[in-house]
Amino acid sequence: MKKTIKKKYAPGTKRQKILDTALKFILDPRAGTQNSKHTFLVEEIGLTETEYLEVLNKATNGGLVDSAWN
Repeated sequence: MKKTIKKKYAPGTKRQKILDTALKFILDPRAGTQNSKHTFLVEEIGLTETEYLEVLNKATNGGLVDSAWN
């Protein structure tokens, strides 16, 4: 069964708002484990892996990129 994402989550003019909301979601400890957050954002909301990693990097104040380079 092929899933489609809702129009309000589709890439376009409101995409930045979705990414900002995803940032809040990642930072919320009540939302579950990081694995479940990743799965929800990528599979249900339709973020690309690149978008997810950018949001995760913002959530860690750049710590993700710093740890990858060091």
